[in-house]
Amino acid sequence: MQLESLKIFCDVVKSASFSRGAAENGISQSSASQAVHQLELRLGAKLIDRSKRPLVLTQQGRVYYDGCKELVDRYLELEQRVKAVEGEDTVVGTVGVAAIYSVGLSHMSQYVKIFEERYPRANVRLEYLHPSRVLERVTGGEAELGLLSFPKKWPDLNVFTWREEVMVLAVHPSHPFARRASVPVAELDGEPFVAFDSDLSIRRAIDRYLRHHDVQIDVVLEFDNIENIKRAVEIPSGISILPQPSLVQEVKAGTLASVAIEGHDISDCLTRPLAIIHRRHVNLERAASRFLELLKSEDVSTHRSNPVEPSQRVPATTSS
Repeated sequence: MQLESLKIFCDVVKSASFSRGAAENGISQSSASQAVHQLELRLGAKLIDRSKRPLVLTQQGRVYYDGCKELVDRYLELEQRVKAVEGEDTVVGTVGVAAIYSVGLSHMSQYVKIFEERYPRANVRLEYLHPSRVLERVTGGEAELGLLSFPKKWPDLNVFTWREEVMVLAVHPSHPFARRASVPVAELDGEPFVAFDSDLSIRRAIDRYLRHHDVQIDVVLEFDNIENIKRAVEIPSGISILPQPSLVQEVKAGTLASVAIEGHDISDCLTRPLAIIHRRHVNLERAASRFLELLKSEDVSTHRSNPVEPSQRVPATTSS
């Protein structure tokens, strides 16, 4: 049995997709499917239920995956240790990064480009996920680094502040607010509003801010990610409150307008804190450590922020 087949199986399971698992290994989807099929023939057991989307492991598949993942991880770690003998500055391997949708789409591509140019023998595997799935990927060891908003303190994770993004009003260019540089928050009262799902931390932060200013909005639609909210505002279904960097492309294209929100005073500003997380008590591989250093030290995004010291931690927030 070849270790490559076990790795293909593990990558298919982690991504819940034959096509993504195949891409991770530089092979065709049919080759990945055949590799898993050969494993099933050898074991005499069905490992993956292909009738469901996303793919689901059978009971035998779960047992096999848990064992294979440990074997593959140990081998890859050994392989990297051997390659690292070439010199202390050698950076090889794949960095697994799980990010919430908006962070991944608006920031990560530039960081990945710089990292892979700097370290040609290393690469980054990005996943764009719901916040709860980002936590699962990192705590489960399936991603070395995670990027999410409104962080808390988790006992098994190191949490580092990354940047603060100002939240602004997102409106259709035909909306009366679009012709103004800023709008007092009180004027949002009664406006049709496209909101985040109620179980998300960003929604709770926005709701608290509006309640603090005695503003009641009319929620007409709810989504779990920024991209869908932007599309709804473009229709237009209503207005919304979003991180300013997430609107850069739409404002440039003229499909949305970004308007500042005026609070009670200059310090009364709604922001979205972003953080980097990784497992505590687990030493990052060299490639992951270098990518973490890049995230902390360089501002290559359209949104400017100050570098953060490695020891700086995010304090607990009231949002969850």
